[in-house]
Amino acid sequence: MKRICVLFSALVFLGIYNLSAQVSPDCGNAIPICNNTPVNGGTNGFGVDDFNGSLIRCNGVNSGWGETNSAWYRFRTGASGQLGFNLSIDSSEDWDFALYKSDGCGGLDVPVRCNFFDNGDGNSYVGVGEDPTGDWSNIQYEDWLEVEAGEDYYLIIDNFSNGNSGFSIQFSGNIFVTNPFDALDCSIVSNLLGPPISSCEGKSVTLNATTTNGDVYRWYEDAGSGFQRISDETSEVLVVSTSGTYLVEIETTFGNIIKSDVHVGFSPVPTSFAVADVAACSEETIFDLSTKDNEVLGSQSPNDFTVSYHSTLADANSGANVLPKLLPIPTTSQTIYVRVSSGENPDCYDASQRFQLIRLETPVLDFPSQVFICDNESSVTIGSTIARPFHSYSWDSGETTPSIDVAQEGIYTITVTNTQNGVSCTLSKAVTVTISDPPIISDVEIEDLLEENTITVITQEEGDWEYRLDDGPYQASATFKDVLAGMHTVTVNDKRGCGSVSEQIVVVGFPKFFTPNGDNMHDYWQIAGISNLENPLVSIYNRYGKLLVQLTRNSEGWDGTFAGKPLPSSDYWFKLTYQDTNGQITEAKYLNNHFSLKR
Repeated sequence: MKRICVLFSALVFLGIYNLSAQVSPDCGNAIPICNNTPVNGGTNGFGVDDFNGSLIRCNGVNSGWGETNSAWYRFRTGASGQLGFNLSIDSSEDWDFALYKSDGCGGLDVPVRCNFFDNGDGNSYVGVGEDPTGDWSNIQYEDWLEVEAGEDYYLIIDNFSNGNSGFSIQFSGNIFVTNPFDALDCSIVSNLLGPPISSCEGKSVTLNATTTNGDVYRWYEDAGSGFQRISDETSEVLVVSTSGTYLVEIETTFGNIIKSDVHVGFSPVPTSFAVADVAACSEETIFDLSTKDNEVLGSQSPNDFTVSYHSTLADANSGANVLPKLLPIPTTSQTIYVRVSSGENPDCYDASQRFQLIRLETPVLDFPSQVFICDNESSVTIGSTIARPFHSYSWDSGETTPSIDVAQEGIYTITVTNTQNGVSCTLSKAVTVTISDPPIISDVEIEDLLEENTITVITQEEGDWEYRLDDGPYQASATFKDVLAGMHTVTVNDKRGCGSVSEQIVVVGFPKFFTPNGDNMHDYWQIAGISNLENPLVSIYNRYGKLLVQLTRNSEGWDGTFAGKPLPSSDYWFKLTYQDTNGQITEAKYLNNHFSLKR
């Protein structure tokens, strides 16, 4: 949504001047206001109860309050479109409002806009439309109001605080863009000198009291201690440059006396201080513009001046299209224009400063955060192997190079800064260095089931290992299923790069028992799968280690005899040897090498 926030008319005179002309606690005497009208705070009492003992309703619901230290104003729209207003308040105080569309005090019903939240968030603005600082999170705001020309409105402002620092009103909305001079109708102000006037310090205001048949003009000023005659001022016009209430006394040619007074307020003009360019680092999506407020204001109080940010100088000068304080960072660098305006009168402003929100790449730290020193190495290199342009490097160990060699275990932190055009993006990363030993195979469990064999590799210590059978792919599990009978190679690899170890194993199947009783069932014991081996030889022993028989791949099997005599039921052991890939006779390891003879 395009943000329109054109501001005008604001002034606070609490405790300095006689304010009876600016504040009325009763609807019937509501102060008429129009374009460029300063409205001060300083409410004290609620006058006559305009609601006859009932509570003010907000959106059809009782708000829980009536009039307390109230101030009433009325205005008439001079154009059609979007209308809003801001009440500038002390952030420590609680001010509420209700706005009624009505042509008189007798027709007040449900307000068209209202707010009765407490100011627990410490906001400096409450109103209708949008917070002029760009704080979109301010819940003290109601939606914009769509108006037609010629509509009458009544506004009540209530103070619910122990403090009473006053307030000011600044109207806003696109009707002040389309109709900058008559968005509000000044014909409702019937004062000869017109409505109260706000201006800025260092400027002057011309009061024009020209009256038909006016003969003698006498001017007076009330600077806080009552009206005093201004000597030598007898003209129809008076040029003033100090805040106060001014009164003109006109004596006509017919001897009549006409009096009119008007309040004129001069608000301080702020100074915008230089603002440094800032980096919008690539990993960031939001930039908090409020972090620049202190730079802009310098020693000026944020309670007195409002800082807003804009994308063009024209917007900064008009106060339009305020950027949100939590600004989505654009994809390219952007110039941000700064406006500092008086909280009393936003027309008193300075928009001379700007700064660059520079889109900058955050350093890319894509090197490993965990590195291992292998047992056969004396040191290892950590960090980046490439020195990037505009980047500086700082290790917590004192080095200033992209990478360093380390020989000890520990955590090493590097901070990398990308600096361009006077702004920087910084990122740090910790690298953990650990000494790592290569894997050692302590056992291979072979579950031989003749046809469906399973093997599990057991390592001496746990580690970040991966496992492979023969030339297959590495896997995280140490178990391999459906392994064919025969000779195999198992490999355990250290994923951290500190070596691997391989073992050659034999997977065979054999019966756990046999019954050589001549019934042609399990009469012979033989290892299945040795035909897949080169020159296999099975040697069978009794429990005392005596060699009983040796079987080759062509043997029918062992019939349970020795020297032609049947051996008794018992457990027997075997040993399997074969010729490995290097031509060496090798004994098969990791076999569960015993079986039973039963009679």
